[in-house]
Amino acid sequence: MSWRDYWNADTPIYVNDRHKILHYQLVARDIVAFGLGPNAAVLDHGCGEALSAGRVAGACGKLYLCDGAPLVRDRLRQRFAAERKIAVVSPEELEDAVQDGSLDLIVVNSLLQYLSHEDLAGLLGLWRSKLREGGRLVLADVIPHETGPLDDVRALMTFAWRGGFTVAALKGLVRTALSDYARLRGELGLTHHGEAEMLDLLRERGFQAERRADNMGHNPARMTFVATLA
Repeated sequence: MSWRDYWNADTPIYVNDRHKILHYQLVARDIVAFGLGPNAAVLDHGCGEALSAGRVAGACGKLYLCDGAPLVRDRLRQRFAAERKIAVVSPEELEDAVQDGSLDLIVVNSLLQYLSHEDLAGLLGLWRSKLREGGRLVLADVIPHETGPLDDVRALMTFAWRGGFTVAALKGLVRTALSDYARLRGELGLTHHGEAEMLDLLRERGFQAERRADNMGHNPARMTFVATLA
């Protein structure tokens, strides 16, 4: 089983519906905070179920939702069938579906840990070709070398405490520890990146970039980078 196979099914990552809803509300809030305009074109690459994508679409002119899992894409198409601003595409369709130099913002949230260094290097070239001058690439929830599963547990429990689903989170941690996610994390691992190496990679691929002071989402132990065309 690959990570793409894993995400092409219902997973125990979200401990309950409240956790999932709050997660996607937070992601949408953070995307909108980048200051979209009514004519902006936005790509959310690795979007997952994107429950609050309607909020992002309401703040821009066009929103592309891209996910590698066919099941996720089917659900997105059903959920947003009436939303004319939203287009759902697969990673393989992205090259032809999005015009070069047309995007104002590309958000890649909590995806890099599932990509090899070679896959990431290739995608950086694709994302660069789709950005317009002045557009921004946001790589969020990037896992530093020094962090591990305990940091994720602490971040989840803090999020759960604030969101009112602490008991469900405790049960969910046990469920996840016994799930395919834990097995795959042990077998395939998650890709980690150092801050300096991430900035060097972005520079090598034609970007100028900096690490943002805070991470998108709920996990402060992870990193967010904002890049523009060099």
